[in-house]
Amino acid sequence: MDKRSCKLLIAATGSVAALKIPILIKTLLDIPEDEMTYVFEVHLIVTEHAKHFFKMSDLPAHVKVYDDSLEWQAWKQRGDPVLHIELGKLADIMLIAPLDANTLAKMAQGICDNLLTCTTRAWDMSKPLVFCPAMNTRMWEHPITAQQIDMLKHWGHVEIPPISKKLMCGDTGIGAMAEVETIVEKIKSIADLKFNVSFD
Repeated sequence: MDKRSCKLLIAATGSVAALKIPILIKTLLDIPEDEMTYVFEVHLIVTEHAKHFFKMSDLPAHVKVYDDSLEWQAWKQRGDPVLHIELGKLADIMLIAPLDANTLAKMAQGICDNLLTCTTRAWDMSKPLVFCPAMNTRMWEHPITAQQIDMLKHWGHVEIPPISKKLMCGDTGIGAMAEVETIVEKIKSIADLKFNVSFD
């Protein structure tokens, strides 16, 4: 029997950690088949700033990419699909990696001014949404950050906390996005629970 597809909606924001998006996606897609009863089908939302950190040509060819320019492309009249609603319906799991300080603040306040934040604002709260903060240590240590993180967790979203390392700016401290392997293991564990079915 064919394996069920786990539709994973990944979103990348304007943190330098977005440079890891190609390797994150490839790692998810390269998980050995005998470790899962499903297969990942990856869709990717990119903010305009996220585009600065990796090349679309570095992504697997079959990964569908969405950006702000596509938001209203399909909508012509009442009844036509609205992309940020359709993406929420499509996805089984959403992963925001990296989640920068700006988008974190928008999400915590319910602001929806681009495709990504419109998608999270319309998210079905019964589905898993996982976020991976990534920012400079000074931003991370600002008191508003903990409040905003707590707000998202209070809603039921799942945090994969940042780690301490030498950051791109040269500073050393907490704020770097979790390692790709950590993110992949967390997403796999959530998908394993969601698709805990046998294909015998």
